Amino acid sequence: MSGILSQKEIEQFITDGFIRIDNAFSKEVAHAAVDILWNDIPFDRANPGSWSEPVVRLGMYAQQPFLDSVSSPKLEAAFDQLVGKGKWLQRGSVGTFPVRFPSDKLPNDAGKHVDASFPGDEADNYLKWRINIKSRGRALLMLVLYSDVSEKDAPTVIYKRSHIDVAKLLYPEGDAGLSFMELAGRLDELPEREVARATGDAGTIYLCHPFLVHSAQAHQGETPKFMAQPPLLLRNELTISDSETGYAPVEQAIRLALH
Repeated sequence: MSGILSQKEIEQFITDGFIRIDNAFSKEVAHAAVDILWNDIPFDRANPGSWSEPVVRLGMYAQQPFLDSVSSPKLEAAFDQLVGKGKWLQRGSVGTFPVRFPSDKLPNDAGKHVDASFPGDEADNYLKWRINIKSRGRALLMLVLYSDVSEKDAPTVIYKRSHIDVAKLLYPEGDAGLSFMELAGRLDELPEREVARATGDAGTIYLCHPFLVHSAQAHQGETPKFMAQPPLLLRNELTISDSETGYAPVEQAIRLALH
């Protein structure tokens, strides 16, 4: 399965910060995963009147449909191309799930952010987790669609090329980097960027640079949105200088920002 991504797709990942892979897993796998998730949702699946909150957050899931969704040969070949063979870790679970429901209430998590990748002083407080220039712990951000997502179904907003801007913010901070909240507080300083929306059929996966700025939005459709946003874990850390073997696209994007 080598070479699953075209050179154009790899260049798009480096410059825009993401690519979309259609049919990364089957609709049957997606439907099986959604059936499991509904068991943990405190609403009546058949009664939209019971969907009283805009977001229900669910944890990590290790059942077979979830593992199948992020471990196909097609997807793993893409990981090798973007991150490098042997540099990423196979996932043993998938999560978290911010399940979004049609609602007049605004969600409380719609701010711009970059997902953090390693614990800070308080490991159990995600807002104090950190991000550094070598993306310790995180190779990619994945947006995994388990339901069909249209423009009305609260698609994640992606800020193209924002990973370049974030790399420039992180570089002076060295290995310590910035906390989730410290970085979030500086995102409004960045240049305005063109946006894309993570729409697609169930089975679509967006592979995003770990520094990509993104945000949630309100759900204006009719059916719940099921999406996971797990990291692809990094075995060590990215190499951004003095490599004797070259640089993977995820590293090239950072070098583009710094040079």
